Amino acid sequence: MNNKVGNVMPIRKKLSVALMLAASVFSWPAQAADQEIRATFVPDPSNPMVNQFENKTPQAGVCAQWMAARCKQLGIFSLRLPQLAFVTGKGIEADHEDPRQGFMLTVPSSWRDVEVVHGSGDTEIVQMRIAGVGGGWNMSYPPGVSAWARPGVPWQSAWQSAPAPCVSTNFLVAALAYAQFFWLTPEGAGACARTPSVTIPYFRWSGLDYAYELRTPNPLTMQAGEYRGALSYAIGRGMDFDMGDELSPNIDRVTLNFVLSVEHALKVDIPAGGNRIELVPQGGWQNWLNHGRTPSRLFRDQTFVIAASSRFKMQLECSVIAGNTCGLRNNNGDEVPVQVAVSLPYGLAGQDDQAVSRRPLRLDGVGTELFHPRYYVNDRPGTLHFEVTRDDVADMLKQPGSSYSGMVTVIWDSEV
Repeated sequence: MNNKVGNVMPIRKKLSVALMLAASVFSWPAQAADQEIRATFVPDPSNPMVNQFENKTPQAGVCAQWMAARCKQLGIFSLRLPQLAFVTGKGIEADHEDPRQGFMLTVPSSWRDVEVVHGSGDTEIVQMRIAGVGGGWNMSYPPGVSAWARPGVPWQSAWQSAPAPCVSTNFLVAALAYAQFFWLTPEGAGACARTPSVTIPYFRWSGLDYAYELRTPNPLTMQAGEYRGALSYAIGRGMDFDMGDELSPNIDRVTLNFVLSVEHALKVDIPAGGNRIELVPQGGWQNWLNHGRTPSRLFRDQTFVIAASSRFKMQLECSVIAGNTCGLRNNNGDEVPVQVAVSLPYGLAGQDDQAVSRRPLRLDGVGTELFHPRYYVNDRPGTLHFEVTRDDVADMLKQPGSSYSGMVTVIWDSEV
């Protein structure tokens, strides 16, 4: 018996998202920005039950510079878009009644679907949402940061504590006319706004930081290679990123390019000498030699070790073909069929999602055209079953001393 092993490389996912704001008092022409989000899946033999993409996007902004421990505690990643800036055109009036006339932010905090496509045409869905927003702003001095104070309430509370529906992270860094803040945006959150108690002639928000959440497909059902897709957000009044009527952006669109990289493992090891299969009766030939008892069958169970994180199929190739299976032939040209079956370790299922126990292997491939892992199976034992049944054994015994042989090639193929 020969074995062929199909190899697939493990799934990789690298995500990169960055949003940053830079401002000017002048009117900017419409511009756009692109960012890349990457994630990877690579099977981990030390942790085979964890089958998730790993975010490989380098962090930037608040989680990288200011609050790494807090971000880790919250389970968020922050990114920055350096090209983006918002700036006031005519300032922010004190105690304005319409939130849109001052500092206001609305971000796409609800989940959006992104279709990612493999080179083969296979598609999957990634989901994305903005989970936090912040950055640095500076303003006219005077009045400086004290413009955000209220009687009995220090100005810091306006930025360290987030206005509903945003949620505080308790982060704030500030100077006389500058502050760095970061708020969380729950799923489906609307506008969050702050109103100064003193008129602010000029206000600029640049260095926009944001956190995102990502829902990725099950990598075990995906093909090896890269899946690519894009998601565009509009920026401006009434758009996805909406900072009110007074803060104007210098960029009108940002496109996030997703790259999910999948590296699968499919490896089969046959023990030394396991490629030579001798079919014998239960207990050997002694019962027939000593007592003339016809063997009920000739068989051999050959173990192998498999590691698999991807879909695969199994097929047969034969030196002697006997119907829909392989055969054995003696020197006179007489032939008998040999039945081949496979049992796979727990965690690998068939197309019917059932456990695989003595599943017949046939030349037409029916029944073994798809196996899939429920989780990453790492170096677990399986069995190939070879058998000549009773009637065919009886035909073989009509010619005592005859030797039958044949070549059976079992193929594990990751190209499903």
